[in-house]
Amino acid sequence: MPHQMNAAQLQAFLTRDFGQVADDFRVERVDDQGLTLRLMVAARHLRPGDTVSGPAMFGLADVAMYLAILAQLGPVALAVTTNCSIDFMRKPEAGCDLLAQARVLKLGRVLAVGDVMLYSEGKPDPVARASLTYSIPPKR
Repeated sequence: MPHQMNAAQLQAFLTRDFGQVADDFRVERVDDQGLTLRLMVAARHLRPGDTVSGPAMFGLADVAMYLAILAQLGPVALAVTTNCSIDFMRKPEAGCDLLAQARVLKLGRVLAVGDVMLYSEGKPDPVARASLTYSIPPKR
């Protein structure tokens, strides 16, 4: 499905509707295959052991899938996560931003299903994989 919102529009939406977290993220790419979102890793995202925390990685996966769905649907602020499963596969590289590559696998009238792969910037092996389902509100 062709996208309805480009990277700049998604970034503006995030800033307007989710200003509390918008400065952590930057939309890097949006195309028909999905979306790439950057988590600009800061000290608040780290846990002991000098690595990115699980909650920060979960947040990146969740925001990436949310924006990938909005890229296809347009600005639907009330779409919500109904399920998420995440596998943490390796320790993120210290001092690197994280990149999420999200793709929507099925976009229905009520539910959207997708997957997200998380990478340390510049590294080929994923640090985590997430599968997410979103509930899409009815059109008014």
